[in-house]
Amino acid sequence: MSYSLNAPLPPAVERLAAALRADFPEGVRPRERPTLVAKRIDGSEGADPGRLLARARGALEVGDSGPVEARTDALGTFEFSTGPMVHLIVGGGLRRLHCRLCRAFDPVGGAAYVPHITPGRGGDPDAVAAFCERSVDPAAWTVDRLVLRSGRYREPVAGLSLS
Repeated sequence: MSYSLNAPLPPAVERLAAALRADFPEGVRPRERPTLVAKRIDGSEGADPGRLLARARGALEVGDSGPVEARTDALGTFEFSTGPMVHLIVGGGLRRLHCRLCRAFDPVGGAAYVPHITPGRGGDPDAVAAFCERSVDPAAWTVDRLVLRSGRYREPVAGLSLS
């Protein structure tokens, strides 16, 4: 079973994703509930959620700990198994948090994976690339907790405070 550590999205980012979905090129399938995965975790590394959470907590206690800044102000695209993926590029301290978690857990999805928000998938690659050239309203927020989600059941199983 796989898991992910997700950062909750503030209402402003959810509104931004909804506005983008309204203008998607033909063929792009919207995600009604965009998520921000800070780190994907392979369940074979210890499928017990309590052990996974303890391991994540240990990785985050090294160095500077506490809430982190996240921000988005641009769109990007990359190829996924089902076609192109439209995503909001996420920067700030959340990227550093992701890197710390990568030292504790093997990268899932390749070492090039970076945290992002996916409002849609699919469609014509050229149309999606053109769509992603548009500017978006910037959004910044503080991530003060992560949620461990089950990949099998697609629901939260535990939380981790960053405070």
